[in-house]
Amino acid sequence: MNSRFLVLLAALFVPQFIAAQNAPYRFVKEIPVAGDTGFDYLSVDPAAHRLFVSHGTQIVVIDTTTDKIVGEIGDVTGVHGLTLGKDLGLGFTANGGEDTVGTVDLATLKTIRKVKAGKDPDTIAYDPVHHNVYAFNKGDGMATVFEAKSGAPVATFALGGIPQATVVDAQRGRVYVNLQDKNAIAVIDTATHQLKDTWSIEPGENQSGLAIDLVNQRLFVGCRNKLMVMVDATSGKVLATVPIGAGVDASGFDPGTMLAFSSTGGDGTVTIAHEDSPSKLTVVQTLATKPGARTMTVDPLTHRIYLAVPDFEPVAPGQTGRPKTIPGTFRVLVYELTAGTAAR
Repeated sequence: MNSRFLVLLAALFVPQFIAAQNAPYRFVKEIPVAGDTGFDYLSVDPAAHRLFVSHGTQIVVIDTTTDKIVGEIGDVTGVHGLTLGKDLGLGFTANGGEDTVGTVDLATLKTIRKVKAGKDPDTIAYDPVHHNVYAFNKGDGMATVFEAKSGAPVATFALGGIPQATVVDAQRGRVYVNLQDKNAIAVIDTATHQLKDTWSIEPGENQSGLAIDLVNQRLFVGCRNKLMVMVDATSGKVLATVPIGAGVDASGFDPGTMLAFSSTGGDGTVTIAHEDSPSKLTVVQTLATKPGARTMTVDPLTHRIYLAVPDFEPVAPGQTGRPKTIPGTFRVLVYELTAGTAAR
């Protein structure tokens, strides 16, 4: 091989491996949040520069330009998280403690309606084409569908498993939801509001997080047997796997960097993998966070990632059950791309 060819070959591969060389993410800051109650999903509105953090009996709203708390959404008993219906100026809260989905005016942060769902609605999908909301109920394995604008019921159907995390491809008319106890993904047709298919994600098991690359039609599944699985969203075929840490909860994908994320609270890491091609994943960083930092969201505008976590009391020998949180320690951890790591 001549030297000119080697230089050209290197230039072609540098963008693919720049993240691995530069350790793409670094810690920026912590945003303290008052209160010591539990937490679950985070979500982000990139255009409005808002971060929504579920926190016990409320959802805390943070301005991502100043990293300051600017409001809260109340009346959300046992809340798991908030899903955005940006085209309607609405948000939808999964109120697992009262088996309802709240409709929130994003301008005022006030709940304007509650719709009865099944038992413990845990994750919610919004279809902006048909303006329907899908509540996936963890307690009974049912899906509840209603009109976003009116709250009128549309459909109810069994999923065939316990739902955990969902993503939407509205243009192709699909909603995908993890069936955690079945090692499978349920595929829902948004035109008929019915279960269309069920795909195995094995060798992945007991999955939690789910994210999607809409352009290449790839799903990224965080599994608790320490795997991130990449699945073809048109056929259900498992295309690639990479190792991740223990205790995965959330997954994310940034189309600007082609990076997929799995946050694992058991060992306090985020595994960051690059989608080198529609059939290849490469781990480019194992980012150290904090033990218990299991939920995460990605801002595709700034490429920042956010994780929620408190500190925990030391576990005594022989102690069982979850460790107690240390009062006054709940916060959001912020990480950003390092200098020289470009979006692509």
